Amino acid sequence: MPHWQQTGPLSRSLRADNPGPMTLDGTNSYVLAAPGSGTVVVVDPGPLLEGHLAALAGAGDVELILITHHHEDHTGGSARLRELTGAPVRALHPDFCHGGAPLSDGELIRAAGVEIGVLATPGHTSDSVCFVLTDPAQKDDGGPSQVLTGDTVLGQGTTVLDHPDGRLGDYLDSLEKLLAVGSHDGQPVAVLPAHGPVLPDLATIAAAYQAHRQERLVQVRSAVDRLEAEGTEATAEAVAAAVYGDVPGSLRGAAQLSVEAQLDYLRGATSAR
Repeated sequence: MPHWQQTGPLSRSLRADNPGPMTLDGTNSYVLAAPGSGTVVVVDPGPLLEGHLAALAGAGDVELILITHHHEDHTGGSARLRELTGAPVRALHPDFCHGGAPLSDGELIRAAGVEIGVLATPGHTSDSVCFVLTDPAQKDDGGPSQVLTGDTVLGQGTTVLDHPDGRLGDYLDSLEKLLAVGSHDGQPVAVLPAHGPVLPDLATIAAAYQAHRQERLVQVRSAVDRLEAEGTEATAEAVAAAVYGDVPGSLRGAAQLSVEAQLDYLRGATSAR
């Protein structure tokens, strides 16, 4: 039987059975609806797993399917879920839309009784978006109550930058956007990530992510300087070995991608001086 988790007054989640080094316990698919709504919205159907998709299709009359970014563990089942429900699939990248128009930054979607703001947050990938949920019944000023962050912010650990599609400069800008959303009115805004548990305070986690990225940049600069002083080429592989030496082997490829993004960012900062 599917195990649903109530994640807020407007949302519940169902975790796909696709655990792994990059997906943690699996991909969280979310179903959104205001109390009493006759329809629902599905966010990130996950991989092509028939049982998981059947459970999502059975969660209500699916009006719309939304995608946070193009990775297969989020989109693999989207076309099939459209077949099961007839609902259009919308993503920022047009190649991952099925029967629906591409999303646009700043767009406000009203569906299933929920107001869903589209916030472009590139960095993990170039097409990453977050969905800002507004529940006026719960927030006196109509401010955000929850944000679905896809892989831009995870429930545990930190996000891999899928370089060259994902870029660190974009990601730092996206964290600033999320910090602003989380600091809207001084009240905590919950994080609904695509992997890992729900987090209670977006502003706190965005600030922690910013600090972590700056710390990693310092480590990467230091590793580059040390390798060059030794007469060794500061390749992404060599820098990753120096900075992420404690990372399990299953994650070293991901660590090297992040190092490539960091080196690219540092080269850009140097050339801009």
